[in-house]
Amino acid sequence: MLPTLLQIPPTAYISKMNLLPHLSSKKIILASKSPRRQQLLRGLELVFEVRTKNTDESFPPELSGQDIATYLAKAKADAFQSEINENEIYITADTIVWINDHVLNKPESREEAVQMLKNLSNNRHIVYTGVAITSIAQQIIFFDSTEVYFTQLSEEEIICYIDQYKPYDKAGAYGVQELIGYIGIERINGSYYNVMGLPTHKLYDALKAFR
Repeated sequence: MLPTLLQIPPTAYISKMNLLPHLSSKKIILASKSPRRQQLLRGLELVFEVRTKNTDESFPPELSGQDIATYLAKAKADAFQSEINENEIYITADTIVWINDHVLNKPESREEAVQMLKNLSNNRHIVYTGVAITSIAQQIIFFDSTEVYFTQLSEEEIICYIDQYKPYDKAGAYGVQELIGYIGIERINGSYYNVMGLPTHKLYDALKAFR
């Protein structure tokens, strides 16, 4: 199946500065449907295109935590391996929620989303994001982790959030930048942007080192 190129106005990608001059001749491809990742990459003042492809998000059962996130980020990059041109750099990523030695993926139903937020309520979890930067000649894979602490959520608050925001495309059934983050997150240790879906500081450092 051919990747889908999202039609986003070019003006959205005008860079105000050139902090990565060694990549000026490269075309950066963000292989993600996530509007949050697109927003975060724009925040790095990068010119990029978006290409997406449906990929298998299953993983070996022996993997846990950070290894799941990096495995899936690499798998997403591998899906484009035969299509990468010489001047292209692909960025792929996957974010998971890890709680009590168990992964929370994207909820498949309203009931599952409710149960996920009940599990997160008054509890601590870790958000892992794996990232792969891939060209014909090189690949860098890394991850970031953030501890997130939720206060006690009432069932009314959980249901209100789910019915209003429908977080079925989000690991753990929540978006930190949405209502549930405003009312439910007591504190975080680590990168806020990592919880949104992309550890921008580590991505920028990796791009600086990418040749």
